[in-house]
Amino acid sequence: MSRQTIILLEDDADRVREFESAVAELGQAYRLRVWRDAHRLIAECHEVLADTALISLDHDLNKETPDSPDPGDGLEVASFLARLPRICPVILHTSNTERLWSMHNEFRFGGWETEHVMPLGTDWIRKSWLPMARKLLDKFKSAGTAYFQPIKPADQSERLARTLLSLHGLAIGDGIGEMMFSRPDKAHRMILENDLPAGPWWHTDDTEMAIAIVEVLRLLGSVNQDALARQFAWRYERDPDRGYGTGARHLLRMMTQGADWRVTSREAFGGQGSMGNGSAMRVAPLGAWFADDLDRAEAEARASAEITHMHPEGIAGAVAVAIAAAMAWRLRESRSPTARAELIAEAYKHTPESETRQRIARALQLELAESAEVAARSLGNGSSITCPDTVPFAIWSAAKHLYNYREAIAATASVGGDVDTNCAIVGGIVALACGWEGTPSDWLERMEPLPYPTPVPRA
Repeated sequence: MSRQTIILLEDDADRVREFESAVAELGQAYRLRVWRDAHRLIAECHEVLADTALISLDHDLNKETPDSPDPGDGLEVASFLARLPRICPVILHTSNTERLWSMHNEFRFGGWETEHVMPLGTDWIRKSWLPMARKLLDKFKSAGTAYFQPIKPADQSERLARTLLSLHGLAIGDGIGEMMFSRPDKAHRMILENDLPAGPWWHTDDTEMAIAIVEVLRLLGSVNQDALARQFAWRYERDPDRGYGTGARHLLRMMTQGADWRVTSREAFGGQGSMGNGSAMRVAPLGAWFADDLDRAEAEARASAEITHMHPEGIAGAVAVAIAAAMAWRLRESRSPTARAELIAEAYKHTPESETRQRIARALQLELAESAEVAARSLGNGSSITCPDTVPFAIWSAAKHLYNYREAIAATASVGGDVDTNCAIVGGIVALACGWEGTPSDWLERMEPLPYPTPVPRA
């Protein structure tokens, strides 16, 4: 293995200098990346995970200055990393014995290998930590494929930027759609006139599950299904009251109790698997990540769907939305009269044979000049909460309003049905064509904060 980065969580400046000296003794091949703040490590480690050979974590962290934000602690990092596949060995170098074992258990249940070094004496880094690091690095080099290798694309920052654009577009649509659920007759006017409640606009399971997808792509570069299943289950367990459907709650509850997603997803709905629209509502950011390769977007969307939706319709809906999102990014500068039809056609082309695909074919024949109400009567509006009844209309509506985010959400919300999911799908697609500048800045300010930055200041 050629990975050479050593990640260090440590807030003591003297210790950091000693760690730097110790890593220098390991040879020029190794470089140290230091974080003194757990939250920043969690937010930034995607930059180096693909190159990481060893991680060393303290637990107790102090503020850099009295006015500095809370730096978090090592247990937060351990819980975060343990939801990922085993990437490399870990050394725990904290004197907090109770939290040391908490951290150890997080990694152990996640399948990671950990060792402990007690920081005793004045030269423990060179005498205790350095020999342990050598031992683990030698084992790591000889282990071959025993450790998971994340992917770091050369254009990772660009992929992440457009993925976060889609995620924010999805979350705004989700939040507005949830508010409009019982008032579709007023939705079009209220949205276009910005007659909307003050924020923050609460988001539902649509956004929560989309965040899980973004996390896996950010950290691993592709859909690792076990990691994504853990993310889904963790986000559900920490905040179950996000509007999850009955089937999703049952499945995710079983996953939090240790059930294998391969079993729970396949056995859902009497062994048919779910054909619900949950696989589609969350997937637009994935299409953004893989916008450069439609075949890859199709395959990764399928992988993301299978964790909860083994039914062919559930898979078809996820594929269709991912391709539509990828096409929205590709067509962002086109403004061609044929761009909208091209988006629907490409979604149809990549969607596997299914009722969802048949209705997308119907959407291709439906004039974009038609009203949203006419389209919903023909294609469905999500009332049955299935992919065939949701995805074709959402893709048609996104295509019709591809370069006008506000109108896209207003028109989509006006037809009723599963309003938050319809608007989440449309918002995640259309934001990619409109860009940050075409996404209403006041809506970005009023949406419930996401665990990623937005390009506008919050009030």
